[in-house]
Amino acid sequence: MLDIKKLDRVLLKLSGEALAGDKKTGFDEATVLDVAGQVKALVDSGVQVAIVIGGGNFWRGRTSENMDRTKADQIGMLATVMNCIYVADMFRHTGLKTRVYTPFSCGSFTQLFDKTDAVDCLEQGYVTFFAGGTGHPYFSTDTATALRAVEIGADAILLAKAIDGVYDSDPKINPDAVKYDRISLQEVLDQKLGVIDLTATIMCLENKMPLILFGLNEDNSIVNTINGKFNGTIITVE
Repeated sequence: MLDIKKLDRVLLKLSGEALAGDKKTGFDEATVLDVAGQVKALVDSGVQVAIVIGGGNFWRGRTSENMDRTKADQIGMLATVMNCIYVADMFRHTGLKTRVYTPFSCGSFTQLFDKTDAVDCLEQGYVTFFAGGTGHPYFSTDTATALRAVEIGADAILLAKAIDGVYDSDPKINPDAVKYDRISLQEVLDQKLGVIDLTATIMCLENKMPLILFGLNEDNSIVNTINGKFNGTIITVE
């Protein structure tokens, strides 16, 4: 059974929209610095942290029917690269060491992803950012999150979202929606709850990668989650 207080290496998934704060687009520096402070507290306590960031604060290409899907996804990948470069630099201002990896060459902006190098950096106290998704169209940042988490041997994926947990229905629509404290990935799949996309769900299920979903907007939510003091949902693989 997953023991949150004994997590040594985690992959934190942040939505691009969350970084935009109330502006809904671009970056909100206060939000990013708050996340940086919390991640620094984790690193200082000995937890190894990798991060994947979505690109929704810049690009939601899948909503357009007037564009080739491959090209739309490529723009989305570049949006995640911009996010990671920005957030990594903000993290450095708080005293953290960072490294940004991409699955494709971005000149001197990032480093080409290499599992061994990424794990070495994590062990040296770097916060490692995995930008650019999987490098291929038709795969979301959810899938990239699951893939990188499995590759680096993370103990769990932390899903920091606008919603504070997994519900049996959309709480925005159904005021009687029930939130789960704990649910299995198989139940998530069977009930089509859509916590992460189908490809990512299957990958986590097959590789026994647990997830912890919580609301990013709650005070000190990342640190509280690692310390087991959170109101979110643990998604198990038992």
